Parts: sequence; C-alpha cells; structure tokens
Amino acid sequence: MQLIFTKGAGKFDRMDVIRNGVMAEGIECPKQRIIPHDMVHYAVETTLSARGFVLRVLEGEAASFQMLPEAESDSVERLVEVFQGDAWSGGNSSPAEMLELYGVTCSARECQPLALAAADIEAVRKRIAELTRQWDAVPIGGSLALAFGSPASGS
Repeated sequence: MQLIFTKGAGKFDRMDVIRNGVMAEGIECPKQRIIPHDMVHYAVETTLSARGFVLRVLEGEAASFQMLPEAESDSVERLVEVFQGDAWSGGNSSPAEMLELYGVTCSARECQPLALAAADIEAVRKRIAELTRQWDAVPIGGSLALAFGSPASGS
C-alpha cells in the first residue's frame, strides 16, 4: 500500500490510498500547521509497528474519519494526538512529559496505553522530523508518496 499526500492551496491537503497499484480512495485532510494528521499516524505506526488507522486501511477498512473503536487502534490515536499537541507547542517536551501526557490522555479516554519507553518517543519524533523536512519541501500541488513499511518520496 502507498499513501500519497498532496499539498493543497486552501484549507485542506489530500491523502490518496493506493492498494495493489490502484487508487482505492482518497480523503481530504484539514491543514494543521504541521504534517497532516494521517502522516503522523504513518510515523507512529511504522516506527512502533502498531496497529492504527494506517494499518487498518491497509487491511481493507475504509479511510474515514470514523472507524469503529478498537483497543490498540484507539491507543495509537491517543499517541498521535500527543505528538500533534507537542508539535503545535514547539516540539520540545521531554519524552517523560510526553509519556505522562499519553498516560493521562489514555486514562481520560479509558483506553490502555501502548507499552512505550523514552526511546520509542525519540524514534517517532525522529521520524516525524524526517517527514516534516520532506513535507516542507513539497510545493503546493505537489505530493509525497509513502509506502507502508518504508518511505518513498515523490513530487
């Protein structure tokens, strides 16, 4: 599977899902001043080998904003939110602070957090930084293609 993110000129970017070389579906991604939300999912899921939105889409679920609840996927969503919040506030929270916030967020949403260490937070943060550099280089109307499991850039 390949995810192709296209940078929009307005309030939305776009993510197209390619399965077996064929465009399967696409969704609009509201801009958020950082990489698209689903690109954060890609970073978290590929770095941690966790089952969340991207893997569920790979397995055939529709790429929609409302998937049925699922324990690991819900935990991944909470972690994605923590990384987004950190990025919006400057991206300088310590791994310990992020793990603490993740625990609080999971507790508030009544989901079991993934078993993570500071090294996991740093690995995801590194992947997000790589994706941010790539995304920032994409012009309006250009695309970044990501394969599930290993990145492949495009324009």
